[in-house]
Amino acid sequence: MNDEAIKLWEPSEDRRRATQIAAFMDLVNDRFGTAFSDYDTLWQWSVDSPEDFWEAVWDFGGVAGDKGERRLADGDAMPGAKFFPDARINFAENLLRRDGAGDAMVFWGEDKVKRRMSWAELRDAVARLAAALKADGVGPGDRVAAYMPNMPETVIGMLATTALGAVWSSCSPDFGIQGVLDRFGQIEPTVLIAVEGYYYAGKSLDIRDKVAAVAAQLPTLKRVVVVPYVNAAPDISGIERATHWGEYLGDGAVPSLGFARMPFNDPLYIMFSSGTTGVPKCIVHGIGGTLLQHLKEHKLQSDVRPGDRVFYFTTCGWMMWNWLVSGLAAEATLLLYDGSPFHPDGNILFDYADAEGMTLFGTSAKYIDALKKGGLDPKSTHSLASVRTMTSTGSPLVPEGFDYVYERIKADIQLASISGGTDIVSCFVLGNPIGPVWRGEIQKRGLGMAVEVWNEDGKPVVGEKGELVCTRPFPCMPIYFWNDPDGAKFRAAYFETWPGVWCHGDYVELTERGGMIIYGRSDAVLNPGGVRIGTAEIYRQVEQLPEVVESLVIGQDWDADVRVVLFVRLAEGVTLDDALATRIKQRIRAGATPRHVPAKVLAVSDIPRTKSGKIVELAVRNVVHGRPVKNVEALANPEALEEYRDRAELAQ
Repeated sequence: MNDEAIKLWEPSEDRRRATQIAAFMDLVNDRFGTAFSDYDTLWQWSVDSPEDFWEAVWDFGGVAGDKGERRLADGDAMPGAKFFPDARINFAENLLRRDGAGDAMVFWGEDKVKRRMSWAELRDAVARLAAALKADGVGPGDRVAAYMPNMPETVIGMLATTALGAVWSSCSPDFGIQGVLDRFGQIEPTVLIAVEGYYYAGKSLDIRDKVAAVAAQLPTLKRVVVVPYVNAAPDISGIERATHWGEYLGDGAVPSLGFARMPFNDPLYIMFSSGTTGVPKCIVHGIGGTLLQHLKEHKLQSDVRPGDRVFYFTTCGWMMWNWLVSGLAAEATLLLYDGSPFHPDGNILFDYADAEGMTLFGTSAKYIDALKKGGLDPKSTHSLASVRTMTSTGSPLVPEGFDYVYERIKADIQLASISGGTDIVSCFVLGNPIGPVWRGEIQKRGLGMAVEVWNEDGKPVVGEKGELVCTRPFPCMPIYFWNDPDGAKFRAAYFETWPGVWCHGDYVELTERGGMIIYGRSDAVLNPGGVRIGTAEIYRQVEQLPEVVESLVIGQDWDADVRVVLFVRLAEGVTLDDALATRIKQRIRAGATPRHVPAKVLAVSDIPRTKSGKIVELAVRNVVHGRPVKNVEALANPEALEEYRDRAELAQ
């Protein structure tokens, strides 16, 4: 994929010295008598000495809590190792470390709503909601669920819930009723916080009927708290046990805000697998591991400094929302956005960046590709002077996407392609603020994450494609799956391939520079003639063609082998004729190998994807082979699958 080793950016010496990771190395060197000055030696120490490394992260991050005596118990067990097993900690306490008049959060709801909230106002709102939740009986271990957009009340809800030691889970308002019930029905929440409507692409969408239907089928609910967004005073009489947000919080004196310090490895978040192969798995993340990992990723890997202004384009159905809100622990202001990133046009997020002094611009590879295909040139239309870092995730960022960022967005910027997932509510591979950005490569393996690439024989390889594995315990590993009492589902998900080694399911390559290239999910890897091909290798070639908006590729079982089938969504007014199909194949052959060339190229009007925007090769493969897709509720556009069913072209 990365055919040329081109260095696109490197920090100046002044910038290197100003980074949080440079300050962290000073702390480590002083404490342990080491002399680290580069990332790779720090990384090696971090995986060789996990107790020392994670305690240094605790101290550097200024974690509020009781650390306890032990730093790691059963450190050779995977799963089973416990970091800080005697510690007691509260998540909200660590995110609400600042007070006063400065911005804690700024919110833009497309071009319809703009709000800001100070640290003092945030603390007061959390105190009011925590008191109301406590009065409804919410306490340690209880679940509070949210059916919400990415807006201030969602952050307030999470902080109030976790201040009480309770457990938070969220879905975005574009989820259908069954999709929400498939998730929240398993975890039996006590309280549901829901919006009455939301905006998307300039339209307002009323979801009160959906909220009512969900609430009616969650028998454990004591309360539904409805947040007004589109309508200031919505009629909620049709929703059982519903209360308006303002009434629920009350007025008068602000209650005192206490923080229930819980064991380090107690539950904080319940997150959900995409659910495209069955009912979503409920992945439970611990309080301390999530906090330490996010502090490390914000401060050390993304260089988030106190007073920075951090943005991520995300919904509350994607783990990047959980990642974003932890920016508060790094004493950064959150820049929240809800709606379409192209309403009223493709400039809206860059307008936001300039207006609010954004320092970290977080987005997806698909967004960057859409900007490129749309011909946008933010470098010439916006200042972007404040933006130091741009992060990209959701799917692999192709080398041409790197080129676009540096040519059309900003030349002096750390572009960090990052990857991990819901499974660890964080990243395995991500940015390095003190090192170069190489075209088409994720910069580095995360500190404290013993990531390797293994071939089919279970041997580590460099410069070859293989499986992304993590060979040693790390604190943000899920603490368990919900409703998995003997841990069988948990072990099957990650430790079945190689016992004692986390196998993540990504098909990747570790470069000689210590960077990472991701070729797609292992379960979507194509295997024509026994040759393994990552889907991203084909997408990279096809989607450079102006006629192709996006594509999806699968392997179809055919004639005792597998043949490659490519589906393309074409630009408006473009038709797939023999000439275009030939040009697509020639592009793939020239840019990849003859093995990558599809046997069939078929046009479709839509590409099915999950709520978080990831295309679903496995669901399409099942449809093509006549197998059921077990949970279409997980898809943002399930109707798109019908176009792939019983295609005559695939029977010949």
